[in-house]
Amino acid sequence: MTVRRFYAPPEQFNGSSVSLDADEARHLRDVLRLKVGDTVSIFNGVGNEFSCRIEAIEKREARLTILNEITPASPESPLDLTIAAVLLKGDKLDLVVQKAVELGVNRFLPMTSARCDVKAADPSKRAARWRRIAMEATKQCGRARLMEIGDVIDFRELVDRSEGFDGVRIHFSERDGSGFGTVEGAARILAFIGPEGGWDDAELEKAKTAGILSITFGGRVMKADTAAVSIASILQHRFGDMN
Repeated sequence: MTVRRFYAPPEQFNGSSVSLDADEARHLRDVLRLKVGDTVSIFNGVGNEFSCRIEAIEKREARLTILNEITPASPESPLDLTIAAVLLKGDKLDLVVQKAVELGVNRFLPMTSARCDVKAADPSKRAARWRRIAMEATKQCGRARLMEIGDVIDFRELVDRSEGFDGVRIHFSERDGSGFGTVEGAARILAFIGPEGGWDDAELEKAKTAGILSITFGGRVMKADTAAVSIASILQHRFGDMN
């Protein structure tokens, strides 16, 4: 029998009990039609998961008793990976966010750039949507840690903010980069992935001046959404646990 998974942030845990908010309670009650006494799994978004018994189901919350802590089905990678990707047309970035969760990415930073032709209209609403997608993907893939979703930021500003980053910064580009062999092992990686139109000359120079390692896949040209998923996979294979 499949164990149903739900999310509750740490502040909703209280000793031997935990509560689910209105959305999670509605899903438990109306979609899955679970009952008092049923056992479910609840993760807290920071790496912990618990087996819990349903004690009460109400309109705006559900209350459960924690039975014991369990091991999440999907372990966390030893690589602390952050993907910074430029906004894409339509819902393409929705899929990238979902796959990034499945691939063990810890942080996702949406960016604008000189050649980005997508307007960051109502960025807070878009970020909220991506966080919901990330939570659902976390439930499905078995992770107990939520991938962080940053607010939309311009590439140049993010480069400046990342100056003190304690790890390796990699700028993936379709031109003017070196091979992957120049990347040494690292526990933390921040990967910059460009727009469908590629980086402009000023952005390439910005990354170079900031000391960010530029990598090109031997002339291989990929769509921006394909590149984001492929790069996350390659980095987890080389430096994480997908090997």
